[in-house]
Amino acid sequence: MNQQTKPWGAIIVMIALFAMIAFVTNLCSPMANIIKAQGEISEVLAQIGNYGNFVAYLVMGIPAGMLISKYGYKKTALIGLAVGITGILVQWSSSLLDAKENLGTVFGIYLLGAFITGFCMCILNCVVNPMLNLLGGGGNAGNQLIQTGGVFNSLAAVAVYIIMGALIGEVTPETKIADATPALMIALGIFVIAFITIMFTKIDEPEQAPVDVNLIKGALKYRHFVLGILAIFLYMGIEVGTPTYVNMYLVNTPELGINAATAGLIVAVYWFLMMIGRFVGASIGSKVSSRVMITTVSIITIILVAFGMFAPTDVTVNVPGIDWATLSLIWANVPVGIFAFLLVGLCTSVMWGGIFNMAVEGLGKYTAVASGIFMTMVFGCAVMLAIQAQVAEMTDYMTSYWVVLFCAAYLLFYALVGSKVKK
Repeated sequence: MNQQTKPWGAIIVMIALFAMIAFVTNLCSPMANIIKAQGEISEVLAQIGNYGNFVAYLVMGIPAGMLISKYGYKKTALIGLAVGITGILVQWSSSLLDAKENLGTVFGIYLLGAFITGFCMCILNCVVNPMLNLLGGGGNAGNQLIQTGGVFNSLAAVAVYIIMGALIGEVTPETKIADATPALMIALGIFVIAFITIMFTKIDEPEQAPVDVNLIKGALKYRHFVLGILAIFLYMGIEVGTPTYVNMYLVNTPELGINAATAGLIVAVYWFLMMIGRFVGASIGSKVSSRVMITTVSIITIILVAFGMFAPTDVTVNVPGIDWATLSLIWANVPVGIFAFLLVGLCTSVMWGGIFNMAVEGLGKYTAVASGIFMTMVFGCAVMLAIQAQVAEMTDYMTSYWVVLFCAAYLLFYALVGSKVKK
């Protein structure tokens, strides 16, 4: 595929989809503050959007690979987008009811929408990376498109916290799910445009080999792979749990005087740092092994999280942000421990790729099915968030970070011991 024949419309749309995966996925965390405002809602129940979104990966991970095998990347992408459009509309429909009078129904509809949207995110995750590589022509050009998509993925994560913060403003008992409608409509619009563009774009796809589910048993015979999928399971608790409970802590600690809008700007720093980490990781990836990289970032994460948990709350630092209404730089005063949590974004940026590389080493013909199994492990985010929420409910937000600390400790073990291939 040469420069003149590249389908730039599809390339742009796939990069946009890469961004929207982060946008829709991260929408669930600031939505938790809206959920809490609907009544006497526990910390565990407030995260229902994340549960629905990430449990869907458990159901759809391997079937998504089978869809690609049967229909190819283009048709599978269209299926995923159609599912995503449905999920967004179902989530939006939950805002049409009065939560004060129909709380159970509203939660049920919202959870269903999040679950359907999770199917879409899983399918698109299985499609976007290889499709960008295909559209770029493979090799360095394809990898460049994938890295570009990763940058926009991080930018979208930054944007969702800023947008949701601006939409919610101050969380009060009058705050409703309908306040998030503009953010949902942005996601819906991108999905519709992507569906139409991809439908009318000609894409030459390689022939797909059939997926044999019996290969799953073969992959699970490798000790380093089994420990690796557990590492991905727990990694999700670090990546999403860290910023989620920074946001919850800032919004639900009145003495800090920080509203949802400002909290969104602060949490966006985490995802911005994650984007910077991806730039750095890509630049040194050919020189530094995955084992060294994961060992290093795991140790740093343990230090940062431990410091954040025990740092005095009366010692504060200024964190920068942008007031998008006036396009001016602002500085928010936060406890120094919160700043330490934000710095974890630099570490999580390279964890997924490093863990994946170590886990599939030497798998040979089992590599493809191993990728599907990996995708199912994303549901670990739902499990670890629920555990962290329960700890926060029983104690406080800072104590809940013991869950994140445990996850980081396991990653260190995996990098040093568990990832070693036994012939």
